[in-house]
Amino acid sequence: MVRTSIPLAALVLLSAAAVAQAPLPEPGSVRPEPVLITNDYTEGIVEDRAGNLYFSHGRKITRLTPDGHASDWAETGAPNGHKILPSGEHLVCDASRHAVLLLTPEGNVRKSAAYGQSGDLEIRSPNDLTLDPRSGGFYFTDSVKETGAVHYASLTGTKQVVARNVNFANGIALSADGKRLYFAESLENRILVVGLKKPGVPDGKPRVFANLPKNTERPGTEWNQPDGIAFDREGRLWVAHYGMKAIHVLDRGGRLLRTYDGGNRTTSNLCFAGPNFRTLYATGGEPGGVFRLNVNVPGFKVLRDPFSEG
Repeated sequence: MVRTSIPLAALVLLSAAAVAQAPLPEPGSVRPEPVLITNDYTEGIVEDRAGNLYFSHGRKITRLTPDGHASDWAETGAPNGHKILPSGEHLVCDASRHAVLLLTPEGNVRKSAAYGQSGDLEIRSPNDLTLDPRSGGFYFTDSVKETGAVHYASLTGTKQVVARNVNFANGIALSADGKRLYFAESLENRILVVGLKKPGVPDGKPRVFANLPKNTERPGTEWNQPDGIAFDREGRLWVAHYGMKAIHVLDRGGRLLRTYDGGNRTTSNLCFAGPNFRTLYATGGEPGGVFRLNVNVPGFKVLRDPFSEG
């Protein structure tokens, strides 16, 4: 028998590659588990470094501890999309204030991080956002019928339009290399993508990345609207599909790979969280609450520090 030795460093690389290539589970093997049921529609879920989950509903944001204790964390008016910065501060989209707010780790509003004019457009109804770790800025969607937009805000407070005339811009996610920005165009039931020359500067107009399945049980655009989106470590895009009780997984070319039960009819948002970042949490309504899907697929961490990018 011929024995060969493999350097430890190579074994580490092989192990990492095996983890990254974890297959998607079959839909029948993943059942959404209710973590917390509320009496209202939920949105904007994220996880902090301590494992606490935060989600938006009504006028407030609730914090849910790893042991299942829920408490009011902040009240802003109409909170929605939510991200946590390396500093421990939180960025929250709030349509009632027509702004993206910056909150302290304790849940107090410190200031408006993006509001007013962005280029020639007025910021009207911020919905969701994603962070850009290279520039320190962030992208956010402005959800308006037909004339919605996508904006970029820098660390210095400057803002610029990335995409316009989007028929209700919604969930948003940046590719791992920072060169492509993906976002949901809810009222067209599709995901768009735009290339970036540099942070905040598109290389042209958005194009269609994927058209999504339509609801055959309930006709009308209100029952098939893509909402929150997030990447896994393989570069696959996970899409919460409002009205469809579904979470879709798309490959790098926009092809539908899997559809999972979202736990609620109006599945609104999602994030990877938990130990090893392998659990998916979803929000929405009918019923409202937070749902856990044990997909055992590693999510993509936008930030290198322990904060999640839900």
